[in-house]
Amino acid sequence: MEPAPATIISSPSSTSKTVLHKSRYLTSILPSPCLATSPSTLNSRSNGSSLRRKNQAFAGIIKLLFLFYFAIVLAFQFQPVIQLCGHEAEVYSGSQLFVMAWACCLALDDSSDGLVRIGLKKKPLDLARLHAARITRGNGFHAQGLGKVDDNYPKANTVYLKNYMDAQYYGEIGIGSPPQTFSVVFDTGSSNLWVPSSKCYFSIACYFHARYRAVLSRTYSKNGRHCKINYGSGSISGFFSQDHVQIGEIVIKNQVFTEATKEGLFAFSLAQFDGILGLGFQNASVGKIPPIWYNMVQQSLVSMEIVSFWLNRDPKAKIGGEVIFGGVDWRHFMGDHTFVPITRKDYWQIEVGDILIAGSSTGFCEGGCAAIVDTGTSMIAGPTTVVTQINHAIGAEGIVSFNCKNVVNKYGRLIWQFLVSGFQPENVCSDIGLCAYNGTKNARQVAGMETVIGNGDNAACTFCEMIAFWIQLCENLPNPGGKDFVNCDALATMPVISFAIGDKYFPLTAEQYTLKVEVNCTTVCLSGFTALDVPRPDGPLWVLGDVFLGAYHTIFDFGNLQVGFAKSIL
Repeated sequence: MEPAPATIISSPSSTSKTVLHKSRYLTSILPSPCLATSPSTLNSRSNGSSLRRKNQAFAGIIKLLFLFYFAIVLAFQFQPVIQLCGHEAEVYSGSQLFVMAWACCLALDDSSDGLVRIGLKKKPLDLARLHAARITRGNGFHAQGLGKVDDNYPKANTVYLKNYMDAQYYGEIGIGSPPQTFSVVFDTGSSNLWVPSSKCYFSIACYFHARYRAVLSRTYSKNGRHCKINYGSGSISGFFSQDHVQIGEIVIKNQVFTEATKEGLFAFSLAQFDGILGLGFQNASVGKIPPIWYNMVQQSLVSMEIVSFWLNRDPKAKIGGEVIFGGVDWRHFMGDHTFVPITRKDYWQIEVGDILIAGSSTGFCEGGCAAIVDTGTSMIAGPTTVVTQINHAIGAEGIVSFNCKNVVNKYGRLIWQFLVSGFQPENVCSDIGLCAYNGTKNARQVAGMETVIGNGDNAACTFCEMIAFWIQLCENLPNPGGKDFVNCDALATMPVISFAIGDKYFPLTAEQYTLKVEVNCTTVCLSGFTALDVPRPDGPLWVLGDVFLGAYHTIFDFGNLQVGFAKSIL
């Protein structure tokens, strides 16, 4: 199919931007010696100090209990990793790992263009926590002139984003007067703003994050209407409140938001962000609350009705990315943006003309496919038929098959030599140190075939026994986790995957559509494509998440109801 016409915008020569100086990276569990407290904040803390001391004492007890619980859980979770690393310097207790995972500080760095940029500490992508980084929506879904400044964007407000596991990007905002700081995901796939409430008493996640305290804000107004926001893997519920919201150096007055009193997503406990700031449309807003962007325009806080995103996929870079309200940073893209109109005023939904593998059409989008451009989704999601075809073309395999082949590669030759020498299969895995075999066996069904499995205490033992009976079994193992691995050493030979948008093709190389994951002290590569089947009339549907947006600088144009893409540069 011939791609539809598109609008091309030329890059103006300059822009001006401001940035919020106050930042808080830590969750509410750990204090930070790097944080500065302003006099106005100190004065506000004197109000209601007695009530706060009682709340803090209660919260402190709860936090200690949860901290103890998580230390035990993490000690168990990380035990295999500690054993496999095999180095004394890398052996940590569960509590130490917990503190190391959460403790970090912010540093301020002045850039040459006059912006104050926030230096960030990044963590490597961890397979065990990748699921926590992916918020799946349920029903209804949720160059030229480089480095110059443009006078056409006098009120561009920049919020620098933090790169969490290369799957979550979040930045700082303030709510209330004086502002209480929160880390939020800037999510174009939803429309509501919510943060944890000080009235959230019975959800574990709330005690690991900053919570909004209405009594500390002189601009708070009560709303009180109850609400619930559903996600694919859970929900949050609470009530609406109204207060001033600070983004960059601008203040949006009387913004209605949700104080979350119940967070049903256990994954939020491990997330690095406190809440979500939706940048979608009012039609998709729970309670039909005007999204924060609407109020920015109504209060004349921005001169251009656009929001631009640059997501940095470089794991070694200090800055995870940036979102700019009312402008763009010309240093982060090259060439012109290709603009396409949105096709549905509920979400940032556009039309994709075709998906190509190594330049060849998959034939799936002959009549055009709908795609939502979503900064709150980490992967590229699409119909199972095409995603399976893509993952097969790039040599991806399921997590169980991947683990099985790891054992084959490491121990296969030794196992085969033992078997040829006449060793009994049940003794082989014990002799090479993978199983603590005590002579009892349990029959299981694997990939439709019956096998005899010993009672080994770990996955390596199980796979060893499988291999001892069927050395060719790995290819037939299922993929219950839905995660697909690729060979990191073969990235250079993998095909380019392209999306036809407007009158251009937007290619993704293997380096761009894969994620690097730490598994048992080893770096492996994960496919950035995941299956999502949406029935008609809404589907079939693609979701272009951070894997795609990391390759292409994106402008969300509220004024003209269009989305623009240009090649991203660091």
